[in-house]
Amino acid sequence: MAGVDTKPRDPVSVPEPNHGFEDSRRLTGPNRYFGDAAVTLTPLGPAANDSRALAGWAARVQSMAMALGWPDPKPLIKRHAAGVLLVFRAPQDVLLTATEVSEWAWERAAAEAGEAAFDLAQDLGDDAAAVLGNRAAAERSGKLTALRAAAMRHGVPLIEDDAVVSLGAGSGSRLWPRDALPAVEAVPWGVLHDVPTALVTGSNGKTTVVRLLATMVGAAGLTAGYCCTEGVFVGGDAVSQGDYSGPDGARSVLRHPAVQAAILETARGGILRRGLAVRRADVAVVTNISADHFGEYGIGDAEDLAETKLVVARVLAGGTLVLNADDATLMSVTARLPHAAAARQALFARDHGHPALAALRERGGMTCAVRDGVLVLSRGGEESSLGEVAALPLTVGGAAPYNIANLAAAALAGSALGLPAAAILRTVQRFGAAPLDNPGRLERWHHRGALVLIDYAHNPDGLDQLLRVARALQPSRLGVLLGQAGNRDDDAIAELARTAARYAPDVVVIKELPLLLRGRAPGEVSALLERALLAAGVPAERIVAEPDEEAAARRLLDAAKPGDVIVLPVHTRAVRERLRAGLTA
Repeated sequence: MAGVDTKPRDPVSVPEPNHGFEDSRRLTGPNRYFGDAAVTLTPLGPAANDSRALAGWAARVQSMAMALGWPDPKPLIKRHAAGVLLVFRAPQDVLLTATEVSEWAWERAAAEAGEAAFDLAQDLGDDAAAVLGNRAAAERSGKLTALRAAAMRHGVPLIEDDAVVSLGAGSGSRLWPRDALPAVEAVPWGVLHDVPTALVTGSNGKTTVVRLLATMVGAAGLTAGYCCTEGVFVGGDAVSQGDYSGPDGARSVLRHPAVQAAILETARGGILRRGLAVRRADVAVVTNISADHFGEYGIGDAEDLAETKLVVARVLAGGTLVLNADDATLMSVTARLPHAAAARQALFARDHGHPALAALRERGGMTCAVRDGVLVLSRGGEESSLGEVAALPLTVGGAAPYNIANLAAAALAGSALGLPAAAILRTVQRFGAAPLDNPGRLERWHHRGALVLIDYAHNPDGLDQLLRVARALQPSRLGVLLGQAGNRDDDAIAELARTAARYAPDVVVIKELPLLLRGRAPGEVSALLERALLAAGVPAERIVAEPDEEAAARRLLDAAKPGDVIVLPVHTRAVRERLRAGLTA
């Protein structure tokens, strides 16, 4: 049974129950646990709670790695609220075999703990080392190994997936099918080069910061390529649409021949499922940490989430780590992770006088924050004004403080990338003036005298920020569209409803997201939201259920009156586009 994930080279996507594990996958790049490739396994059954079985897995992994001539695998047993995760470091060129080593080791350990024999352990029998050694030899590619070494000597990135291998990045890249690789001497090394690269992660604000940075790059006269939850874009044009905030999106940007600077949204899911697609970046931004997606892939709390986001610091190698100094969890975890604590930091916060920012400025570091109503960028002891906060379009007259933070983060990242000060200033002062500067993120429209806010707010923190803006606009009535994907636990879904209730909406229309049920039954999420709204004190007559997302949004729009503010967290791009057609800027 080979490594289980969604990639076509892996033979099986879902293990049968008698394999003794739920999930087995390759982490093909830097990850939460190691600075390079690794494999993970999620064990099932009683043995998963047996300390002897877990220790037996680790011992077998260690001995098999030694038998195969691999470096120390450093096996880890990571316990969390939902179970346990088994991880070990593995050579990049034998990751499929490494997943089999992990599975074999677990099946043998579980059998010793009294569970029935499993398929792989039986298949390999007493010749496991010989069989796995042969499989590792077959998996290795001599040409790819030689290209990796040559790329390192030439100082150019090598990016691989199951189908394609590329050398260089963006305008300095060339790619080949994995099964038709060139000899080292046939590679045009003279035309290959890297491009400036920034990674952007965090719980909220990622896409906005990515778009701000891409706009700064364009203002500097360069062609920006970026990926985010909305797609892959090059020079402002969509190359692909969909959620490309993971490794596939990063590779698409870095392999596009027009790209002169790469801005890569780097979401939690991709880091946990695959690791990073890159091994070098000039800048990494972590916007914030908020409660979301707990219970998935070993993420039990905010500190686990911060550790995951801070994987981006592993690839900086002299680059700059841009951090939100107002986020206590983020700063605490940064301080205790060696790869994050050692990075050169640039800090942003609400207050220019924040102690961490003041201390960093004394050391000559970069900060960006608000002083006397002005957003100030400090670099090497020199200060420059980015403008009155209330006059910056993205802040909605200062009513959207989270966008002040996004502007500050982007300004720091742009400066760390070496972009001209004029390009940064022009972007900060103009971005957000038009609704489609930042599609799906605090779009502001008008309809029948009402103000309509279209946003992506997909978790309680994001919704809280959005509704805070709505209330600051002093509406005569507040209408809210509410819905949630199914891959949150019951309390997280209920918290979204409680967040909405705190802003005393005059009407809440609950929508269904049929493409995002993620294991839940139709109507289940909507029922949870309705119960939580009622429990939070929202009168029943203010709650409307409308399963279709577009129809739900139109119910609010059709009832709009002058002075209303209508908040539409819309999660489907096609629905947003159809709704916009009936709105005015």
